[in-house]
Amino acid sequence: MTKVSASIVTYNNVKYIETAVGTLLDSVKDPEIDFRLFVFDNGSTDGTIELLKEKFSADPRFTLKCGGDNIGFGKAHNKMLSEFDNFKSDYHCVVNPDVVIKDDIVSMMVNYCNENSDVVQLSPRICFPDGRDQILGKKKPHIWYLAASRLRGDEPSKLLSSYAMLDADYSKPFEIWNATGCFMFFRGDAFRKIGGFDDRYFMYFEDCDITRTLKKHGKVLFFPDAIVYHVWARDSKRNTKLKIIHIQSMLKYYLKWRTL
Repeated sequence: MTKVSASIVTYNNVKYIETAVGTLLDSVKDPEIDFRLFVFDNGSTDGTIELLKEKFSADPRFTLKCGGDNIGFGKAHNKMLSEFDNFKSDYHCVVNPDVVIKDDIVSMMVNYCNENSDVVQLSPRICFPDGRDQILGKKKPHIWYLAASRLRGDEPSKLLSSYAMLDADYSKPFEIWNATGCFMFFRGDAFRKIGGFDDRYFMYFEDCDITRTLKKHGKVLFFPDAIVYHVWARDSKRNTKLKIIHIQSMLKYYLKWRTL
């Protein structure tokens, strides 16, 4: 029996959270996988907590923990490290509250990692709800790539295409330097060894950071066979406060890794 845990951090996500939790729980069908989902709420006031208790508290695979304040993405996920340790997860998933899971991608990734012991992290293919691919960075987030991402139009520029590695063969797994945080799949021992996320990032760039950290311990791969459907609101483009947090996190990342 393989043990797999997953964590979702919520903050006023009542619009999406039922679908994210419900489709994730329903998708894991392999009887050889013992699955647990831990949700940490960062002080929601929009009915998220009440909805989760009503819809999922009877499911023995589901655990809800509530914090009083919004402590950020990585720090909230790290709050559940003791739960992962107690459960003794072989693998762990970090999941956004605005995703939809249609297939048993957890089993796909477990099987692949069981057959490839040098892999410490997998990043699935991320699509919009209508099935279009989301153009997401897979190389190190150099400053020019980020500028290209911010200034993107209807068609990806040459820089953005390079950042997203659009010229790679998407029919098979390949190595990447940057895995998107909306769904991250980790080998449990590796995730625990590094202590989870660097919680100096309140939000943004913690996914780039943990990917780069885990590259020291094994391979990080893009795994296109597994598909996650993601709303991707890109709030930091419209919200001034989130834009400032995004810039602060970017500076922390570049100072830590001494690179632009």
